Amino acid sequence: MHPVLRAVWAVVGGLLVAVGIALLVLPGPGLLLVFAGMVLLARAVPALRHHVEPVRVRAMQAAEESVSSWWRIAGSTLVGLGLIGAGVAWGLVPQLPFSGWSTGGSLIVSGIALFALLCWSYRRLRRLRAARR
Repeated sequence: MHPVLRAVWAVVGGLLVAVGIALLVLPGPGLLLVFAGMVLLARAVPALRHHVEPVRVRAMQAAEESVSSWWRIAGSTLVGLGLIGAGVAWGLVPQLPFSGWSTGGSLIVSGIALFALLCWSYRRLRRLRAARR
């Protein structure tokens, strides 16, 4: 692999892992981002390949658990709507701390990402259940 491409994979992978770790305690798809970052880092640093599978297994378990009941889906939906609503508020209300569309936009993107991952997890769980029958 070309050294510049390897550096790009390493930087992007490292950023995804760092954001994923932050999202483990904040609302968001932390474990899935850690997994995506590990996949990219493993492309740049082949010695990391044996660490990817355990993270993948745990990320897929967390994705399945997030849509295992209607209560969890409803809770995640409310959190997503709350993130988007907060993003609009932070973009429009200048009296809020750190107000502006940079903060608001990141909250909106987080809410949209949550919905996308929620839909993906739900569809994946439905396929897994159908395959087990």
